[in-house]
Amino acid sequence: MREAILLLNMGGPNNLHEVEMFLHNMFNDPYIIRTKSSLLRKFIAGMITLTRAEKSQDIYRQIGGKSPIVDITRSLVKQLNVAVGEDIIVDFVMRYTPPMAMEVCTRLQELGVEKVYLIPLYPQYSSTTTQSSLDDFEQTAHKIGWNVITAEIKHFFSSETYNRCVVERIKEALGSDNAGSFDIVFSAHGLPQKIVDQGDPYQRQVVAHVGLIEEMLKNNWLDFNGIHLAYQSKVGPMKWLEPSLETTLHSLTNKKVIIVPIAFTIDNSETDFELSIEYAEVAHELGYQEYRVCRCPNDHPLFVQTLIELCEKMK
Repeated sequence: MREAILLLNMGGPNNLHEVEMFLHNMFNDPYIIRTKSSLLRKFIAGMITLTRAEKSQDIYRQIGGKSPIVDITRSLVKQLNVAVGEDIIVDFVMRYTPPMAMEVCTRLQELGVEKVYLIPLYPQYSSTTTQSSLDDFEQTAHKIGWNVITAEIKHFFSSETYNRCVVERIKEALGSDNAGSFDIVFSAHGLPQKIVDQGDPYQRQVVAHVGLIEEMLKNNWLDFNGIHLAYQSKVGPMKWLEPSLETTLHSLTNKKVIIVPIAFTIDNSETDFELSIEYAEVAHELGYQEYRVCRCPNDHPLFVQTLIELCEKMK
């Protein structure tokens, strides 16, 4: 039986021309804009795209004219492919920008793949991310008549290997400095409170994840001055998870901080722009002496090992 490992993620513009595509596809996702009317959702997506496209393009200009997410994911796939050998195909699919499900599913079907291990690259489960990506794959496979066997992982925040990778990224950001002089802020992508109230487990899993990493930091003799959890990327007027990252930065008395993007596995505009540029300016205005942002796991060897272990669990 020919098998494949397929990594799933939200994607990001490969160039400035894809910014409108990214926005339009994301806000047309029924898991993102939760209205029963597809026509209303399409209208809302169109309005958001119209009003945000120019600003979003400017954001991507400031980080090199595109999102880094596809290139880094491609590097991760290459390293994972070397690690697992030629007997299994490794590929990736993005939710809102190329390579998208139709292209990838068609290619794997033509290669004779009969079983796919699906790994959404989100450490914590949310219907807005994990389930959206899994449904996108399943619906596309059904549409092209591909009767593929699937195995899937819905979260991996409790993976010891993965959390060792996160700790290594924190150590990189800390360098040779004393941990006790820094506060750690774990920054998770926000979610409307309404979605959490409807039963989405994302917040509970984020809190549990922070607890696991905090324990691992202590076991590594990394005793930071304080450890905090905050949320970023709020959109629109509705109530989102709190506290916000900005509120947290205003509240800290210690002006040396390391930001850990706890909900992302691959660097993207939320890390390279929002955290590393936008909030860096906020921190500067607030008089922070040190403001550092950890890199995501990206293509770190420990993340590659994590993905191998997840596949073994599915067999």
